[in-house]
Amino acid sequence: MPKYYLTINGKSKEVNAVEDMPLLWVIRDLLGMKGTKYGCGQALCGACTVHLDGVAVRSCSLPVSAVAEGSVTTIEGLSENGDHPIQKAWVEHIVPQCGYCQSGQIMNAAALLNSNASPSELEIEEAMAGNLCRCGTYNRIKEAITSASKSL
Repeated sequence: MPKYYLTINGKSKEVNAVEDMPLLWVIRDLLGMKGTKYGCGQALCGACTVHLDGVAVRSCSLPVSAVAEGSVTTIEGLSENGDHPIQKAWVEHIVPQCGYCQSGQIMNAAALLNSNASPSELEIEEAMAGNLCRCGTYNRIKEAITSASKSL
C-alpha cells in the first residue's frame, strides 16, 4: 500500500492508503478527524468540502493520490477556537438547524471570502449553489456570509 505525506491543517501527516482512496476517508477514517462529513459520495452536495491550497474541493471524489504536495485545510483547521469570521457569523445568524451540512457550507463560504472579500448577493448564491442544505437555511447562509465579509 502506498505511503502519502500530507499537510493537513498545517501539520505533516503520514498515511498508508490505496491511491484511489477518497481524501474524505483518509481524513475521517485514517486521521480520525470527523468534522468533514460524508453526504452523497458523488461531489454533488458539498458536505465533504475542504480546502486544497485555499480552494474549496469535494473530498469525497478527490483521490488521496491527487493531493500530492498540496496543503489541506479541514473545518478543524479553519481556526483553533472557532473564531474565524465566517464561524462567528454562522453563530450570530443562527444558521444551522440539523447542522450536518454546516462544515461543508462554512468551508465553501470561507474559500469564497478568501477569493472575494466583498461578494455580491449573486456571487454568494453562485458560489454556494453546490452546497445543499436539507433544512433550507439558505437565506441565513447568505446573511452570514455578507456579515462576515463586512468584518474582514
